[in-house]
Amino acid sequence: MKVAVLGAGAIGAYVGAALHRAGADVHLIARGPHLAAMRQYGVRVRSPRGDFTAHPHATDDPTEVGPADYVFLGLKANAYAACGPLIAPLLGPATAVVAAQNGIPWWYFHRHGGPYDGHRVESVDPDGAVSAVLAPERAVGCVVYAATELEGPGVVRHLEGTRFSIGEPDRSVSPRCVAFGEAMRAGGLRCPVEPDLRSDIWVKLLGNISFNPISALARATMRQMCLHGGTRRVIEIMMTETLGVAQALGCEVGVSVERRLAGAERVGDHRTSTLQDLERGKPLELDVLLAAVVELAEITGVEVPTLRTVHAISDLLALRSAA
Repeated sequence: MKVAVLGAGAIGAYVGAALHRAGADVHLIARGPHLAAMRQYGVRVRSPRGDFTAHPHATDDPTEVGPADYVFLGLKANAYAACGPLIAPLLGPATAVVAAQNGIPWWYFHRHGGPYDGHRVESVDPDGAVSAVLAPERAVGCVVYAATELEGPGVVRHLEGTRFSIGEPDRSVSPRCVAFGEAMRAGGLRCPVEPDLRSDIWVKLLGNISFNPISALARATMRQMCLHGGTRRVIEIMMTETLGVAQALGCEVGVSVERRLAGAERVGDHRTSTLQDLERGKPLELDVLLAAVVELAEITGVEVPTLRTVHAISDLLALRSAA
């Protein structure tokens, strides 16, 4: 199995190292000091489950890699539309794109069925720019429950979780999903193939849509947000509104707000990816988290006043941080 990891940051390098350890032909695509360190020392994983080092091929030139069986997409969703020149050399006729993104994916309504089948979510696929680069037919959805950080160039700190749920937009248990899941498990990761991955998307989104923007606005960790009474209440309301949108789209989310909050509190003083991006001067990945759900609320007629308010304020933050 040949796997190209496009965007081999904290999550991408962690997955690539695990797959390489399992015997897959892995190629990491990165740049800068991180790439130089991986070339010289390999990917060094520091984890409570045990440290290890893997030495997959690493490059900044996708043409060195050529078509792969799978492209694991570790880029932020706001970089998808511009990734055409990077991903094109990696795509063969049957290449699957395993998109490890937060929030609502560009393929969400592809083979969805029902009244919204084929609907384009403008917030995440403006004018079809993402679909033009990443054909929905190639997409294998991936919901990441692992928390990792880049501790330094080439050094991945694995904090918790090993689950990477995957699934087809049409809800089938496809051979390509089964094969990828087996390779991930051989590398020590959990990778269930979910017939209805959209439920997992909403479970993960309950946390991302609330904790991520609030953490950036308040410069707060997961634990700090959970323990502050006012912030906790805002997060509860945001989660409840989000559940309403999911239900209006026919998706029953099998987790309560209380359980989701308790799980977040157990994470401790972890900084969300949005807060990390803000601190590093990177673009904030809020369209797929907040704007998309506000857009879905509009088409379903669900009232989401708190989501709209937090979106307005965090959108201004994103614009100012990009200036």
